[in-house]
Amino acid sequence: MTAPFVLGWEEWVALPELGLPALKAKVDTGARTSALHAFAIEPFGPAERPKVRFGVHPVPERKDIEVYCSANVIDRREVTSSNGETELRYVIGSHLKIGDHVWPIEVSLTNRETMSYRMLIGRQAISGDVMVNPGLSFQQPILDYSAYDDIAGRPIARRTLRICLLTREPGNYSGRRLREAAEARGHELETVDTARCTMSINVPAPRVHFGDQPLPFFDAVVPRIGASMTFYGMAVVRQFEMMGCYCVNRADAIGVARDKLLAHQTLARHRVPTPATAFAHSAKDTRHLIDLIGGPPLVLKLLTSTQGKGVMLAETRAAALGLVDTLRGLDANFIVQEFIAEAAGADIRCFVVGGRVVAAMQRQAARGDFRANLHSGGTAERVKLTKEERKLAVKAARVIGLNVAGVDLLRSKDGPKVLEVNSSPGLEGIEAVSGKDIAGMIIDHAAENVRSLVHVPDDDDIAPAG
Repeated sequence: MTAPFVLGWEEWVALPELGLPALKAKVDTGARTSALHAFAIEPFGPAERPKVRFGVHPVPERKDIEVYCSANVIDRREVTSSNGETELRYVIGSHLKIGDHVWPIEVSLTNRETMSYRMLIGRQAISGDVMVNPGLSFQQPILDYSAYDDIAGRPIARRTLRICLLTREPGNYSGRRLREAAEARGHELETVDTARCTMSINVPAPRVHFGDQPLPFFDAVVPRIGASMTFYGMAVVRQFEMMGCYCVNRADAIGVARDKLLAHQTLARHRVPTPATAFAHSAKDTRHLIDLIGGPPLVLKLLTSTQGKGVMLAETRAAALGLVDTLRGLDANFIVQEFIAEAAGADIRCFVVGGRVVAAMQRQAARGDFRANLHSGGTAERVKLTKEERKLAVKAARVIGLNVAGVDLLRSKDGPKVLEVNSSPGLEGIEAVSGKDIAGMIIDHAAENVRSLVHVPDDDDIAPAG
């Protein structure tokens, strides 16, 4: 005969799905509904599948230790506490672990900050094979709050994330795919128009507002900042960073990638091979500027160009001098680069996520054009990378500081060279050619790198707004 599973009136429990490895709970058969301490309770998600996120102070005497959780909402119920007060609470589902026993329960969320026990186990959560002896305590294995020290700094449970897609074009292919990938993984992705963000730069609670309403705290931010919004977009990303959100690409890295001159200087400093590049300010140095990269044919690029726009080919010295004079007359900043003729109008887009190349394609310029960008009419096909090309793409993304990047390579007679590093690479072409779920890889990267569920702030830390 199996010995009964005995609980005392107080026990150590765990809620593994919520990332709570140790809680001291009161077992109260007089209460119908179980309750878990929660603060900053915030509903989110669509009405047909509501979710709730909340914080927990698992250690009664340590309010500085915060665990952030999320769960599906089962119900909202009126619950009457032992002092006769009725409260409308969110009810979630989770698995309760006591000793070696694990079973599903429903638990309501309420602030138990003044209570000695962070959890109350009601009679609904006590199955038929469990016996409660109110005269005993701690009949099951004793846990320890040091569990939170062991797991600080790394994720300990899978949870629904609230993700912000920072973009001005939520309806384009990349925006739609990121939303689909997030929802397929049980996360909630919300699009935020970069231009509509307002920043409240305060100590100790910086916030981002949309219109006249403060935005909620996001676990992760996926910035897709258009070229026309680079300066302001970087400021918004920095603000989210200040709030403790994990930004897939940081503001400083976006800034380096967008500044073609700074990007090439950064790549050169880390010995990443690129086409010979030159930059000058004075009109008196025009001829010398052309000579620095070996003369024509050469490529002139506006420092703010994207998608192949603002990129010009000068096949003769006279054409090069004319283009340089014209750009100087427009007070435009530009760089001059050698033309890699052997590339024959083709380049390779390497898509890097989290420090590895996840897909690659070769782009071929349209007839009569030298730019291989798909937006310029180019075509694309699968390509097999060499080990050297793969390592070079990863290194280029790393030295620029990007976690998600489109690294464009040229195959030259001297080996592969980095042409450009893009901080907001489009997904349509690379997914179509590779057949891979690149959007899903970006969402998975965000989920793997959100800040720890256990948050122990230091003196300079800023707690997230509720």
